[in-house]
Amino acid sequence: MSLQPIAVFDSGLGGLTVLRALRSRLPQEDFFYFADTRFLPYGDRPEIFLKERGVLIAEALAQRGAKALVIACNTATAAAAEAIRAATALPIVALEPGVKPAVGLTKTGVIGVLATTRTLQSERFERLVGNHAAHLKVIAQACPGLAEAIETQGPGSVEVERLLDLFVAPLVAAGADVVVLGCTHYPWVAESIARRMPAGTPLLDTGEPVARQLERLLAAGNLLGGGVGSLTIASSGAPAAVSVTVDRLFGQKIHVEHWEP
Repeated sequence: MSLQPIAVFDSGLGGLTVLRALRSRLPQEDFFYFADTRFLPYGDRPEIFLKERGVLIAEALAQRGAKALVIACNTATAAAAEAIRAATALPIVALEPGVKPAVGLTKTGVIGVLATTRTLQSERFERLVGNHAAHLKVIAQACPGLAEAIETQGPGSVEVERLLDLFVAPLVAAGADVVVLGCTHYPWVAESIARRMPAGTPLLDTGEPVARQLERLLAAGNLLGGGVGSLTIASSGAPAAVSVTVDRLFGQKIHVEHWEP
């Protein structure tokens, strides 16, 4: 089993920010990254669809030979993590917005969370806030269209800048002194978000904590190592178009193959 790859999946290419952290911490592991771009963006999809799609992908990745699975998508985690865990025996690491560490950083008692509409409407997010930040003010700002704009038009595009103006302003107005990046696409625009917040405002993403948790799970299952650091990227959408985006975001040319679970 240790010779098999780790599977990582997201609705698109935001999860490359998580993959980057995983490969940095676990350089001797092989990775298979699946971008379900045929159904991007997940944030606008019904919860029942995300559950069914998530289970289908997880089962197909297990059949493909994955030794562990990282759900590198906050929306998929919020809607489908429990169903995926129930459907497969693979070790699974799922994302959730970094509300808990934000609680330890805030001085004003106001935490800003940027995420997709679906993530913020989920029972999982409601529980997260209730368990860790019920005594604080949480500004949960939905960002419809932002992840898709980052991916299709680029982090520095006019449309992304317009959306950031719209979505970050309420956090500033409310006095948030820490911002949770609740979507894996948002680290690509962290500098742009930081420019719109007061100087020194911490921005929290989950790539490094996810990498640490995956390392712990692999070690517990005697599954660490065995690879050569290889990376395969696949997409359910148009591989050529995805490849262009991967080149732009990841900073290196990587072949993208077509794969449909």
